[in-house]
Amino acid sequence: MDRLHLHSVVKSFGNKKVLQGAALELTKGSVLGLFGRNGSGKSTLLQLLYGSLKADNISISIDDKKILPSEIIPKQLIGYCPQHSFLPKNLKVRDVIPLFHPSEEKQDMVFYDSHIATMTHKRVGNLSLGELKYFEVILLGHLPHPFLLLDEPFSMVEPLHKESLKHFLNAKQEEKGILITDHYYHDVLSISNENTVLKDGMLHKVATTADLQKFEYLTG
Repeated sequence: MDRLHLHSVVKSFGNKKVLQGAALELTKGSVLGLFGRNGSGKSTLLQLLYGSLKADNISISIDDKKILPSEIIPKQLIGYCPQHSFLPKNLKVRDVIPLFHPSEEKQDMVFYDSHIATMTHKRVGNLSLGELKYFEVILLGHLPHPFLLLDEPFSMVEPLHKESLKHFLNAKQEEKGILITDHYYHDVLSISNENTVLKDGMLHKVATTADLQKFEYLTG
């Protein structure tokens, strides 16, 4: 599976129309940066793509084959790391890993990550916000899903771990299409090879910080 195409998506909350026909393409081997101001609908867009939120209208295809939103999760087509933690806080890190990775080979890939190896004895609820986010991204990044959506993956992550995450995501893009939204825009731009900004319910391709200023994501 090499290409995910969101042809159009419309979503309103009450009288507020958040998305008005937004469209994007995510391909294997690429990292797509998604930018937008607070409240623009970035997290909503990711939830709609993942199928955990119902759209007013949406059309998705993978390799030109139409996919229903209800098929995304059961067919393991898209992995999604939300902005807020989703892991059970009472379990230790070492006990969470097998829940996501039944095979010993994949478990070892997570266990022996240099940063995660130092926290396997800790309970998830005792991790710092940065440790937790790092763990979640590595955990989901090793799943077999051909596409990966990351909401604020660099948030609260300390610089050393952040560089390791970038290295990991750069390596993973060889086998996945990755979409990242994060206000640490310099970090996103350092690994993305395509970028888009969400403004007034529509997505617009951007290439430079000047473009981000043009669409009022950054000040001049």
